[in-house]
Amino acid sequence: MTRFGSRTRVTTYTSAWMPTDDVSLNPVAGYFGSVENGTSIDKIAFADDSKSTLSATLTSSVGSFAAMANSAVAGYFAGGSPNTSRIDKITFPADTKSTLSATLTSARSTLAGMANSAVAGYVGGGDDGAKISGIDKITFPADTKSTLSATLTLARSYLAGMANSGTAGYFGGGVTPPNNNTNTIEKVTFSSDSVSTLGATLTYVNNSLTGMANSGTAGYFCGGYTGSRVDIIDKITFSSDSKSTLSATLTAPCYGTACMANSGTAGYIGGGSASSSELSTIDKITFSADTKSTLSATLSATRSYFSAMADSGIL
Repeated sequence: MTRFGSRTRVTTYTSAWMPTDDVSLNPVAGYFGSVENGTSIDKIAFADDSKSTLSATLTSSVGSFAAMANSAVAGYFAGGSPNTSRIDKITFPADTKSTLSATLTSARSTLAGMANSAVAGYVGGGDDGAKISGIDKITFPADTKSTLSATLTLARSYLAGMANSGTAGYFGGGVTPPNNNTNTIEKVTFSSDSVSTLGATLTYVNNSLTGMANSGTAGYFCGGYTGSRVDIIDKITFSSDSKSTLSATLTAPCYGTACMANSGTAGYIGGGSASSSELSTIDKITFSADTKSTLSATLSATRSYFSAMADSGIL
Protein backbone atom coordinates (compact mmCIF):
# COMPACT_ATOMS: atom_id res chain seq x y z
CA MET A 1 0.00 0.00 0.00
CA THR A 2 1.43 3.43 -0.93
CA ARG A 3 1.63 5.95 1.88
CA PHE A 4 1.99 9.69 1.55
CA GLY A 5 3.41 12.59 3.52
CA SER A 6 1.46 15.15 5.55
CA ARG A 7 -1.63 15.21 3.32
CA THR A 8 -4.08 12.52 4.35
CA ARG A 9 -7.21 13.07 2.23
CA VAL A 10 -5.86 11.05 -0.68
CA THR A 11 -9.35 10.11 -1.90
CA THR A 12 -9.97 13.75 -2.93
CA TYR A 13 -6.97 13.97 -5.28
CA THR A 14 -7.53 14.17 -9.03
CA SER A 15 -4.93 13.79 -11.76
CA ALA A 16 -5.19 17.52 -12.49
CA TRP A 17 -3.99 18.62 -9.04
CA MET A 18 -2.20 15.63 -7.55
CA PRO A 19 0.62 17.16 -5.47
CA THR A 20 4.15 16.55 -6.68
CA ASP A 21 5.95 17.03 -3.37
CA ASP A 22 4.64 13.92 -1.58
CA VAL A 23 7.25 11.26 -0.95
CA SER A 24 6.45 7.57 -1.14
CA LEU A 25 6.98 5.90 2.19
CA ASN A 26 7.05 2.37 0.84
CA PRO A 27 9.74 -0.02 2.07
CA VAL A 28 12.79 -0.30 -0.12
CA ALA A 29 15.47 -2.98 0.30
CA GLY A 30 17.67 -5.10 2.50
CA TYR A 31 21.46 -5.36 2.34
CA PHE A 32 23.72 -8.37 3.00
CA GLY A 33 27.37 -7.53 3.62
CA SER A 34 30.12 -9.81 2.39
CA VAL A 35 32.74 -11.70 4.40
CA GLU A 36 36.43 -12.67 4.39
CA ASN A 37 36.55 -13.64 0.73
CA GLY A 38 35.09 -10.38 -0.55
CA THR A 39 33.80 -6.86 0.08
CA SER A 40 30.61 -6.92 -2.00
CA ILE A 41 27.17 -5.91 -0.70
CA ASP A 42 24.09 -7.69 -2.05
CA LYS A 43 20.77 -5.83 -2.15
CA ILE A 44 17.31 -7.45 -2.00
CA ALA A 45 14.58 -5.22 -3.45
CA PHE A 46 11.48 -5.83 -1.32
CA ALA A 47 9.06 -5.05 -4.15
CA ASP A 48 9.95 -8.25 -6.02
CA ASP A 49 12.58 -10.03 -3.88
CA SER A 50 15.17 -9.59 -6.63
CA LYS A 51 18.92 -9.43 -5.92
CA SER A 52 21.48 -6.95 -7.23
CA THR A 53 25.01 -6.17 -6.09
CA LEU A 54 26.09 -2.64 -5.17
CA SER A 55 28.96 -0.92 -6.95
CA ALA A 56 29.93 0.36 -3.48
CA THR A 57 31.86 -2.14 -1.38
CA LEU A 58 32.97 -2.56 2.22
CA THR A 59 36.30 -0.87 3.01
CA SER A 60 38.01 -4.25 3.47
CA SER A 61 37.21 -7.94 3.73
CA VAL A 62 35.99 -8.72 7.26
CA GLY A 63 33.90 -11.40 8.93
CA SER A 64 31.82 -11.58 12.09
CA PHE A 65 30.78 -7.91 11.91
CA ALA A 66 27.62 -6.10 13.07
CA ALA A 67 24.97 -4.22 11.11
CA MET A 68 22.16 -1.77 11.88
CA ALA A 69 20.09 0.80 9.99
CA ASN A 70 18.55 4.22 10.33
CA SER A 71 15.72 3.33 7.99
CA ALA A 72 15.21 5.63 4.96
CA VAL A 73 18.55 7.33 5.72
CA ALA A 74 21.53 4.97 6.03
CA GLY A 75 22.79 1.58 7.13
CA TYR A 76 25.98 0.73 9.01
CA PHE A 77 28.45 -2.18 9.08
CA ALA A 78 30.67 -2.11 12.18
CA GLY A 79 33.74 -3.97 13.43
CA GLY A 80 34.70 -7.41 12.20
CA SER A 81 37.51 -9.93 11.90
CA PRO A 82 40.44 -9.33 11.55
CA ASN A 83 39.60 -7.11 14.49
CA THR A 84 38.71 -3.55 13.48
CA SER A 85 36.93 -0.59 15.06
CA ARG A 86 35.84 0.80 11.69
CA ILE A 87 32.21 1.70 10.87
CA ASP A 88 31.19 1.82 7.18
CA LYS A 89 28.01 3.69 6.22
CA ILE A 90 25.72 3.03 3.23
CA THR A 91 23.65 6.13 2.47
CA PHE A 92 20.15 5.45 1.09
CA PRO A 93 18.89 5.65 -1.63
CA ALA A 94 22.12 6.35 -3.56
CA ASP A 95 23.78 3.30 -1.95
CA THR A 96 27.09 5.12 -1.62
CA LYS A 97 29.69 4.04 0.94
CA SER A 98 31.59 6.27 3.37
CA THR A 99 33.49 5.50 6.56
CA LEU A 100 32.68 7.26 9.83
CA SER A 101 35.33 9.29 11.66
CA ALA A 102 33.78 7.82 14.81
CA THR A 103 34.98 4.31 15.65
CA LEU A 104 34.04 1.57 18.08
CA THR A 105 35.58 1.79 21.56
CA SER A 106 37.92 -1.06 20.65
CA ALA A 107 38.75 -3.13 17.58
CA ARG A 108 36.52 -6.19 17.85
CA SER A 109 34.69 -8.97 16.04
CA THR A 110 31.78 -11.38 16.80
CA LEU A 111 29.65 -8.42 17.96
CA ALA A 112 26.00 -7.58 17.25
CA GLY A 113 24.07 -4.48 16.24
CA MET A 114 20.53 -3.11 16.34
CA ALA A 115 18.94 0.34 16.01
CA ASN A 116 16.31 2.72 17.30
CA SER A 117 15.67 4.08 13.82
CA ALA A 118 15.94 7.89 13.43
CA VAL A 119 17.58 8.12 16.88
CA ALA A 120 20.60 5.86 17.40
CA GLY A 121 22.23 2.53 16.68
CA TYR A 122 23.76 0.20 19.27
CA VAL A 123 26.68 -2.22 18.97
CA GLY A 124 26.99 -4.73 21.82
CA GLY A 125 29.40 -7.40 22.96
CA GLY A 126 32.07 -9.00 20.82
CA ASP A 127 35.68 -9.96 21.38
CA ASP A 128 38.74 -7.69 21.30
CA GLY A 129 41.04 -10.29 22.85
CA ALA A 130 38.54 -10.78 25.66
CA LYS A 131 34.76 -11.04 25.62
CA ILE A 132 33.04 -7.67 25.91
CA SER A 133 30.03 -6.49 27.93
CA GLY A 134 30.09 -2.88 26.70
CA ILE A 135 27.56 -1.26 24.36
CA ASP A 136 28.58 1.52 21.97
CA LYS A 137 25.93 3.96 20.74
CA ILE A 138 25.99 5.79 17.38
CA THR A 139 23.70 8.81 17.56
CA PHE A 140 21.89 9.64 14.30
CA PRO A 141 22.22 11.83 12.26
CA ALA A 142 25.52 13.23 13.59
CA ASP A 143 27.11 9.75 13.59
CA THR A 144 28.85 10.40 16.90
CA LYS A 145 29.90 7.54 19.17
CA SER A 146 29.37 7.25 22.94
CA THR A 147 29.48 4.26 25.26
CA LEU A 148 26.58 3.40 27.56
CA SER A 149 27.18 3.36 31.31
CA ALA A 150 24.91 0.30 31.35
CA THR A 151 26.52 -2.92 30.15
CA LEU A 152 25.38 -6.40 29.23
CA THR A 153 24.98 -8.54 32.35
CA LEU A 154 27.08 -11.19 30.65
CA ALA A 155 30.15 -10.35 28.57
CA ARG A 156 29.58 -12.27 25.37
CA SER A 157 30.68 -12.81 21.79
CA TYR A 158 28.91 -14.52 18.86
CA LEU A 159 25.59 -12.97 19.98
CA ALA A 160 22.65 -11.60 17.95
CA GLY A 161 20.72 -8.34 18.08
CA MET A 162 17.35 -6.98 16.94
CA ALA A 163 15.11 -4.04 17.92
CA ASN A 164 11.57 -2.85 18.48
CA SER A 165 12.32 0.62 17.13
CA GLY A 166 11.16 3.42 19.41
CA THR A 167 11.00 1.13 22.43
CA ALA A 168 13.84 -1.32 23.06
CA GLY A 169 16.56 -3.47 21.55
CA TYR A 170 17.47 -7.06 22.41
CA PHE A 171 20.76 -8.99 22.49
CA GLY A 172 20.44 -12.79 22.66
CA GLY A 173 22.62 -15.85 22.99
CA GLY A 174 26.37 -15.97 22.50
CA VAL A 175 29.51 -17.27 24.15
CA THR A 176 30.35 -16.09 27.69
CA PRO A 177 33.65 -16.49 29.61
CA PRO A 178 35.46 -18.75 29.70
CA ASN A 179 33.78 -20.51 26.77
CA ASN A 180 30.15 -21.25 27.60
CA ASN A 181 27.06 -20.83 25.45
CA THR A 182 24.14 -18.88 26.91
CA ASN A 183 20.39 -18.67 26.23
CA THR A 184 19.85 -15.33 27.99
CA ILE A 185 18.25 -12.32 26.29
CA GLU A 186 19.13 -8.83 27.47
CA LYS A 187 16.99 -5.77 26.73
CA VAL A 188 18.15 -2.18 26.20
CA THR A 189 15.28 0.23 26.93
CA PHE A 190 15.85 3.17 24.60
CA SER A 191 14.28 5.90 26.73
CA SER A 192 16.88 5.37 29.47
CA ASP A 193 19.57 3.26 27.78
CA SER A 194 19.20 0.85 30.69
CA VAL A 195 19.78 -2.90 30.47
CA SER A 196 17.59 -5.65 31.93
CA THR A 197 17.40 -9.41 31.46
CA LEU A 198 14.24 -11.09 30.15
CA GLY A 199 12.58 -13.87 32.10
CA ALA A 200 12.13 -15.58 28.73
CA THR A 201 15.16 -17.38 27.28
CA LEU A 202 16.15 -18.87 23.95
CA THR A 203 15.15 -22.47 23.32
CA TYR A 204 18.82 -23.51 23.34
CA VAL A 205 22.04 -22.26 24.87
CA ASN A 206 23.26 -21.04 21.56
CA ASN A 207 25.92 -19.04 19.73
CA SER A 208 26.45 -17.78 16.17
CA LEU A 209 22.73 -17.10 15.78
CA THR A 210 21.25 -14.01 14.15
CA GLY A 211 18.31 -11.67 14.74
CA MET A 212 15.71 -9.53 12.94
CA ALA A 213 12.52 -7.73 13.93
CA ASN A 214 9.01 -6.88 12.79
CA SER A 215 9.13 -3.61 14.71
CA GLY A 216 6.12 -3.00 16.93
CA THR A 217 5.20 -6.68 16.94
CA ALA A 218 7.94 -9.27 17.43
CA GLY A 219 11.60 -10.12 17.00
CA TYR A 220 13.16 -13.36 15.78
CA PHE A 221 16.38 -15.20 16.69
CA CYS A 222 17.39 -17.67 13.99
CA GLY A 223 19.67 -20.70 13.68
CA GLY A 224 22.91 -21.06 15.62
CA TYR A 225 25.23 -23.60 17.15
CA THR A 226 24.68 -25.57 20.35
CA GLY A 227 27.38 -28.15 19.73
CA SER A 228 25.45 -28.98 16.57
CA ARG A 229 23.73 -26.77 14.01
CA VAL A 230 20.09 -25.82 14.62
CA ASP A 231 17.27 -24.76 12.29
CA ILE A 232 14.85 -23.25 14.79
CA ILE A 233 13.44 -19.72 14.85
CA ASP A 234 12.57 -18.30 18.27
CA LYS A 235 10.08 -15.42 18.41
CA ILE A 236 9.96 -12.68 21.08
CA THR A 237 6.54 -11.01 21.23
CA PHE A 238 7.27 -7.40 22.20
CA SER A 239 4.06 -6.65 24.09
CA SER A 240 4.92 -9.26 26.72
CA ASP A 241 8.59 -10.10 26.04
CA SER A 242 7.49 -13.74 25.87
CA LYS A 243 9.20 -16.43 23.76
CA SER A 244 7.62 -18.94 21.40
CA THR A 245 9.18 -21.10 18.69
CA LEU A 246 7.92 -21.10 15.10
CA SER A 247 6.72 -24.31 13.50
CA ALA A 248 8.51 -23.02 10.39
CA THR A 249 12.25 -23.75 10.36
CA LEU A 250 15.27 -22.73 8.30
CA THR A 251 15.79 -24.67 5.07
CA ALA A 252 18.87 -26.28 6.65
CA PRO A 253 20.30 -26.37 10.19
CA CYS A 254 23.06 -23.75 10.11
CA TYR A 255 24.96 -21.09 12.01
CA GLY A 256 26.58 -17.81 10.99
CA THR A 257 23.58 -16.64 8.95
CA ALA A 258 22.58 -12.98 8.50
CA CYS A 259 19.09 -11.55 8.98
CA MET A 260 17.25 -8.36 8.08
CA ALA A 261 13.58 -7.41 7.83
CA ASN A 262 11.05 -5.45 5.82
CA SER A 263 9.25 -4.44 8.98
CA GLY A 264 5.51 -5.08 8.77
CA THR A 265 5.89 -7.61 5.97
CA ALA A 266 8.68 -10.20 6.07
CA GLY A 267 12.13 -11.12 7.34
CA TYR A 268 15.02 -12.56 5.33
CA ILE A 269 17.68 -15.03 6.51
CA GLY A 270 20.66 -15.48 4.21
CA GLY A 271 23.66 -17.76 3.95
CA GLY A 272 25.17 -19.67 6.85
CA SER A 273 27.29 -22.71 7.49
CA ALA A 274 25.36 -25.95 6.95
CA SER A 275 26.69 -29.46 7.52
CA SER A 276 28.04 -29.92 4.01
CA SER A 277 28.91 -26.38 2.88
CA GLU A 278 28.32 -22.66 3.25
CA LEU A 279 25.02 -21.49 1.78
CA SER A 280 23.94 -18.78 -0.66
CA THR A 281 20.19 -19.35 -0.15
CA ILE A 282 17.82 -16.76 1.33
CA ASP A 283 14.85 -17.88 3.42
CA LYS A 284 11.87 -15.55 3.88
CA ILE A 285 9.55 -15.45 6.91
CA THR A 286 6.20 -13.84 6.09
CA PHE A 287 5.21 -12.12 9.33
CA SER A 288 1.43 -12.31 8.99
CA ALA A 289 1.53 -16.11 9.32
CA ASP A 290 5.16 -16.81 10.32
CA THR A 291 5.49 -19.09 7.30
CA LYS A 292 8.80 -19.83 5.53
CA SER A 293 9.58 -19.78 1.82
CA THR A 294 12.90 -19.66 -0.04
CA LEU A 295 13.72 -16.98 -2.60
CA SER A 296 14.68 -17.89 -6.15
CA ALA A 297 17.30 -15.14 -5.85
CA THR A 298 20.48 -16.10 -4.00
CA LEU A 299 23.48 -14.31 -2.55
CA SER A 300 26.32 -13.55 -4.97
CA ALA A 301 28.45 -16.15 -3.18
CA THR A 302 28.16 -18.67 -0.39
CA ARG A 303 28.99 -17.02 2.93
CA SER A 304 28.75 -17.26 6.71
CA TYR A 305 29.64 -15.05 9.68
CA PHE A 306 28.44 -11.88 7.97
CA SER A 307 25.63 -9.43 8.70
CA ALA A 308 22.65 -7.60 7.18
CA MET A 309 20.49 -4.51 7.65
CA ALA A 310 17.45 -3.03 5.90
CA ASP A 311 15.89 0.17 4.65
CA SER A 312 12.20 -0.41 5.39
CA GLY A 313 11.27 3.11 4.30
CA ILE A 314 9.67 5.63 6.64
CA LEU A 315 7.39 3.72 9.02
